[in-house]
Amino acid sequence: MDVNYLIKISVNLGPLLTKHLGKLLLILLVSHVLVSPILAQEQPKKFLLLKRGVNQKTHIRYFPGENITYKSKKIGYFVTDRIVNLDTDFLYLTENILRPSDILEIDIRTKDPRNRTLNNLTSLLLGAGTMAIALEGINGLYQNRKLEFSPGVIKTSAILLGTGFGLLPLRYKTFTISEKNKLQLILLEIE
Repeated sequence: MDVNYLIKISVNLGPLLTKHLGKLLLILLVSHVLVSPILAQEQPKKFLLLKRGVNQKTHIRYFPGENITYKSKKIGYFVTDRIVNLDTDFLYLTENILRPSDILEIDIRTKDPRNRTLNNLTSLLLGAGTMAIALEGINGLYQNRKLEFSPGVIKTSAILLGTGFGLLPLRYKTFTISEKNKLQLILLEIE
């Protein structure tokens, strides 16, 4: 076989394979876009809804398969369990079966989206304070060959770090069932 012939075949074969691969990927993408909403609608939606007032942004949902940490009337301490199923009256967990009226509190540290906002803000403030003091120290070493900090940067950095450390304990920890805070089992069945 001639080497030039093999090179000529491989040069012509490359664009042909790319063209067919592109068509295949386009067909798969279009079929996924068309089929996934249909499949998503046919699945029943069951979840435990924690309602704090009427604002839907403060609602928290627990779906089957997720872990929940709760305190019930029968057990005076927090227990973590996985939700297996829900129906109109009961919450089925791997170790327990509960009525929504039996639950006193639910630990929402990992579920509440407001905690993510507080975590991000805390990280931003701590990072900015650390970066300001570090850059001032590096700049002083580079320019003056000794570690120097200007008073303005020290104050700014201290304020940023202090605010960041002050925000660390502020988190939404528990959802206590009361007149304003409601617990609801939601079953949306597709017929």
